[in-house]
Amino acid sequence: MTVAEAKRWTEPGAYPVAPGVHRIPLPLPMDGLRAVNVYAIETDEGLTLIDGGWAIEESRSLLERSLADIDRKVADITRFLVTHVHRDHYTQAVTVRREFGSHVSLGLGDKPTLDLIHADDVEEDPYLEMLRQAGAPDVADEWATFTKDSTPDRSIWGYPDTWLDGDHTIPVGARTLDAVSTPGHTQGHFVFADRPAGLLFAGDHVLPTITPSIGFEPVLATLPLGDFLTSLAKVRALPDLQLLPAHGPVTSSSHARVDELVAHHDERLDLCREAVSREPATAYDVARQLPWTRHERRMDDLDVFNAALATLETRAHLELLAARGELSRSEHAEGVVYGPS
Repeated sequence: MTVAEAKRWTEPGAYPVAPGVHRIPLPLPMDGLRAVNVYAIETDEGLTLIDGGWAIEESRSLLERSLADIDRKVADITRFLVTHVHRDHYTQAVTVRREFGSHVSLGLGDKPTLDLIHADDVEEDPYLEMLRQAGAPDVADEWATFTKDSTPDRSIWGYPDTWLDGDHTIPVGARTLDAVSTPGHTQGHFVFADRPAGLLFAGDHVLPTITPSIGFEPVLATLPLGDFLTSLAKVRALPDLQLLPAHGPVTSSSHARVDELVAHHDERLDLCREAVSREPATAYDVARQLPWTRHERRMDDLDVFNAALATLETRAHLELLAARGELSRSEHAEGVVYGPS
């Protein structure tokens, strides 16, 4: 794939990636990711979609037009296999199910997030305490202002028909997909491997041009980066497959990109270890010393959303180093402080 083709991955349409499999990019307005790829698998019983898109009118209209390109309709979707619970992957599956009775599957590890959305007794956004514990009270205050009107619409956050639990196989027409539990980006993340066809439907676990966020979910795993690295090792142990990501162009080698992601996190762990070797620090203190994004921006140049993301991702790296015994960890009024072990 040429550079020009890679840059065009968000253009609308239904693009064949293998016989009977089509990539359909759907819009993400006001989101830096620009689009999410859903993948339509043709079977004699109808369509199975890997991921569903975001439940907004722009996405639904484009899904209808894109399916028409392959002489299909939204009503032909009989099943959704959703890689994880984020809104751009899950919520449109719920709304299509309401209309046509499509079956929706989601990883069991994402149930706590849905439970939280449906709970009536949540007094405070859980990210606020995470940010305070990470030594970022000012970011927490900005986050509270940023999200004060962001009450989730529970109607698009219904529970799935089936919870995916542990590694197993799923028949999809004449295909058999390996459903592989890959917690890290979220606790319930799954990827789906079609080994005979050489395809990996990777969701947000392995992305070709960006690194998936780690440590940013409302019900947080104990060691999300440890989970993510373990999941990368599981995917690396599969055959080298064509990478079908949720964001970005299709690429030829899942192994090559997994190796790059592991190297990226090894480098970030080294930077975090070096930062606290000079002086004990909170996650926020360390995050302010690190470069962010491919453009190596500084923390002070990030908006509140990305500053929160950066702070909590740094926390995930520091927590893993502390769990390995490579750093000390102590709780203080200003947040958790990390230092040399």
